[in-house]
Amino acid sequence: FNAAGEVIGINTAIISPSGGSIGIGFSIPSQLAAGVVDQLRQYGETRRGWLGVRIQPVTDDIAESLGMATAKGALVAGVIKGGPVDNGTVQAGDVIIKFDGKDIHEMRDLPRVVAESPVGKAVDVVIVRKGVEQTVKVTLGRLEDGEKLASGDNGSTDQGSGDKATPPVSTASVLGMTVGELNDQTRQKFGIAADVSGVVVTDVAKDSPAAERGIQPGEVITEIAQESVGTPKDVMDRIGALKEQGRKNALLMLASKTGELRFVTIRMD
Repeated sequence: FNAAGEVIGINTAIISPSGGSIGIGFSIPSQLAAGVVDQLRQYGETRRGWLGVRIQPVTDDIAESLGMATAKGALVAGVIKGGPVDNGTVQAGDVIIKFDGKDIHEMRDLPRVVAESPVGKAVDVVIVRKGVEQTVKVTLGRLEDGEKLASGDNGSTDQGSGDKATPPVSTASVLGMTVGELNDQTRQKFGIAADVSGVVVTDVAKDSPAAERGIQPGEVITEIAQESVGTPKDVMDRIGALKEQGRKNALLMLASKTGELRFVTIRMD
């Protein structure tokens, strides 16, 4: 409360080294809480906007690899199946830099402005896709419904029979990784889902650029610099092309065994 007895915030946490209060706490502003109160009065529950994407920060290395002048926005690491943008409006690898007229300076800005937006509202989203800025129209879903979808969106775990004889897997070594073709043999060995495609990482050298970025055997490289790869040769060709362009970093889209995506950058010098 302020001196006039008006609510100006709601306590959310306190610093308590010994279990008691030492007079230092944290609160959310009343302006933010007012929207929640209005929803509870009208609907008896919260209704927050939902975009249906998984995001990660845009680091300086990622910005350089995407040809962006500055590191800003939120990098889309994946799109949730059944979500508002599962129709291809927003894609993995896009960088969201503006949402409904509001600039997205950092990754953490996006969840807040989306959640504060009304469910069902059609908004303009400015993205950077393969170096080109464009605006797309998105109709927001409801976050509470999206949380249920996201909890079940773990990808397929069907790895196929694995009993068929397969020819020797061709491999290549690059950036401290050994990569190989993704087929029945490698799917079975690493437990990779049937709907994951790309080139599988079979080994990572200690203290290599790949190891420094936390890349693990069994992860699958699906794209390099926003271009799909399907063979070890594709990987070598893409890395070679980036070096010829004078790029310092290679942006890799990696899929986990179940298909969950993330982006990493690897220095190529």
